[in-house]
Amino acid sequence: MPSATKSADSSANTLYLVALCKRDRARQLVRSAFPRRRAHVLHAKSAAEVEAQLVKELVDAVIIDAGAGDDAQRLISRADEFQSVPFVLITTLLPADAPLVARAAEAGVCDVLIEGVDDAAARELVSRRAFSARFERALMVPPPALHLETPLQLAVWQSVVKRAGRPVRTDQLAKELSVSREHLSRSFAVGQAPTLKKVIDLVRVLAAAELSKNAGYDVRDVAEVLGFASSSHLSSTTQRLVGAKASSLSRLRAMDLLERFQRYATVPDSDDGVGEAVALPTPL
Repeated sequence: MPSATKSADSSANTLYLVALCKRDRARQLVRSAFPRRRAHVLHAKSAAEVEAQLVKELVDAVIIDAGAGDDAQRLISRADEFQSVPFVLITTLLPADAPLVARAAEAGVCDVLIEGVDDAAARELVSRRAFSARFERALMVPPPALHLETPLQLAVWQSVVKRAGRPVRTDQLAKELSVSREHLSRSFAVGQAPTLKKVIDLVRVLAAAELSKNAGYDVRDVAEVLGFASSSHLSSTTQRLVGAKASSLSRLRAMDLLERFQRYATVPDSDDGVGEAVALPTPL
């Protein structure tokens, strides 16, 4: 039988970055730091386009060229509304840039890249702060309460958290781990472990809770960027897994959600193929 611990496909690790670069030098820095094999970079033409992407796709980081004029000022002013998404400023650090750099620090921009100084370190500086990277580090080891202990269970968990809440199908995971879909589904939910579907949905709810704490997102935005069919779909998933409304996610910590999941994970639902759904207690 093929090894169940084979590393996940590299597509699960690709960062999605949005860059607003008006100067050639800034664009070159971004292209050199993030070639296609390292990240998908959308080069936006305006601040409005960046803002639209933030509520359309799960953005790992926003890169702003200090030479973008009023658009740079506009984006910097939005940084504090999207604290889970790092905003990074590229600057020459000439005296004329000083007021903008000071404003960036006040507004919650997480880092400043200095052209000609930080070029070689730019990839590392941005990547380690990216949403997906931080999410993966925080959850790389599955919580003990989930009872994920076998090599296959651990490999699946790590592949799912690398996606940071983005949707994933069982057949995708099976292909990455070089096992059949049937074997994966049958072998995952052994012992006290939840079903694979519930684990995938739990990770997505944890990501939704993190994003919900950002003032720049409402429930509909969170559902959109994480690929839920609608805000109602996000709400029904949250209700089913943790007995809470999606609107409550901003008030719940990861540990709160895991505790609630322990209580609700034993409730069978029709999606798991183990019986009819039963009524849940009154949500938050």
